[in-house]
Amino acid sequence: MKSKFIFAIMALVAMTTTSCSSSRKVVAPAQPQVQTINLALVENPQADKYANLEYGIRLNVQDGRSDKRLIQVYDAAATSKPTVNVNPGIGSFVPESMRRYMRTMGFNMDADVATDYLMQITIKEFHTDWLSGIGWNGTVIMDVKIFDHNRAIVYPTTEVAGRASIYGSAQSISYAQQAINKAYANALADIDWDRVAYFLHRADNPKNEANKKVTGEGNTALEHLTVHWNVNSRPQGADVSWRVISQTPEVKNQNYKYLETTPYEGSETINIKGLTYNNAGNVQIEIKCEKKGYYSQTKKLNILSLIDDNDVSYMFKLVPEDE
Repeated sequence: MKSKFIFAIMALVAMTTTSCSSSRKVVAPAQPQVQTINLALVENPQADKYANLEYGIRLNVQDGRSDKRLIQVYDAAATSKPTVNVNPGIGSFVPESMRRYMRTMGFNMDADVATDYLMQITIKEFHTDWLSGIGWNGTVIMDVKIFDHNRAIVYPTTEVAGRASIYGSAQSISYAQQAINKAYANALADIDWDRVAYFLHRADNPKNEANKKVTGEGNTALEHLTVHWNVNSRPQGADVSWRVISQTPEVKNQNYKYLETTPYEGSETINIKGLTYNNAGNVQIEIKCEKKGYYSQTKKLNILSLIDDNDVSYMFKLVPEDE
């Protein structure tokens, strides 16, 4: 009888334990709240500043970030780093917003694949961090490089940067959003847009683009400078040739090129590759006049004088060879 009583007690304990265990609920750990940072172009440039450029430009953006986290440093005490999404993605936002920014300034985007210049943008940093005593600090760093339509570099790699600090709560993602958007706007403003436009524009006067080289593509003021030629000889009927003599490595010497027989009068443009207004003082044109039975004669003219005067006027008095 005693054993039956003990057995009953043990069974009751087991049922009670099972009932208590089954009534307990397992609570899953709380998932971190995902918040969204909306990227936006918060500042617009001066409208139509670079309208009517002779050449268009294309944009190619590459993501070269070694750390793709939007929040990299977060030293708020006893607070875990927020989990954030970016809308839209950086890879789509930067090229789309930059094209819009450049169109506003007047750049002709994607005009002609045969003549367009290419702007290469490499994103190096794009993040917003919370730092004690500072608040949210946005950082955007990019490399800019420009190629002409022959894919020769005309604007070597240049780093641009934008930073912005917004003092606010570590838990407020809206401040983080303000910081990164302001930093991006500052990075765009840090690009030397005047220099970008310089390559796409042909000035009216070579002095206004003193370092711009003649490439043979017709995009410099030098190549559109019309020079009046008036070359004569006594007696007439002599052959006139000319060549380039250079004392600068940027311009190569050239062999004689036949022009015409005297009297010659006409208009010519300057198409000497490598020539700039600044190096024109180290380049000469040599004009040769020759006729059978007469000694050949030459005259030299400094290119800088030719640019300033827009005129070549010479009279060759030929000397018979038997004198």
